[in-house]
Amino acid sequence: MDESLTELGEHIHGTLEDSVLGFEVAFGELTIRAQAQAIMRVLKFLRDDPACRFSTLIDITGVDYPQRSSRFDVVYHLLSMYQNHRIRVVVQTDEDTPVPSVVPVYPAANWFERETFDMYGVLFSDHPDLRRILTDYGFNGYPLRKDFPLTGYVEVRYDDDEKRVVYEPVKLVQEFRSFDFMSPWEGAEYLLPGDEKAEG
Repeated sequence: MDESLTELGEHIHGTLEDSVLGFEVAFGELTIRAQAQAIMRVLKFLRDDPACRFSTLIDITGVDYPQRSSRFDVVYHLLSMYQNHRIRVVVQTDEDTPVPSVVPVYPAANWFERETFDMYGVLFSDHPDLRRILTDYGFNGYPLRKDFPLTGYVEVRYDDDEKRVVYEPVKLVQEFRSFDFMSPWEGAEYLLPGDEKAEG
């Protein structure tokens, strides 16, 4: 299986060497690294080439690496039911540089790109309707970024007096606690609950 995936990777890289940066086969899966601005050309080739025939777009998602200047990987998963292969195509981008929308190649990309925009803030140029799809109107931030706070920025509740949903800043009911994970078998320096029964 790995040999056929390696041959497929060499075929794709050899044909699209100006658009494909490289490929690797790991754990029985082929991953292609492509230039973001050439993603339309790469996916159109993968869909139409007789050796590929990746007719089905399974998913588009993002991966956040905040320490990199191009902090996002946009990941496309494709399936060829004709060749019985799966492929992953990865492009890199930053917070401000849009990736070309692939809706003209795979119409199913519409909602996947909207979800990636909603969760990570990745922009897609020439998308027919790039707006949030999972979070609420006026939502602040992008929940799957590594720097998004775990508590969020606002909380939502139904106000019985106003008879509507209201948004309020997050208020924590207690201070963050400092947990001591030391094992009691190592000898805690304080009295553990139940230890008072052992004395005497």
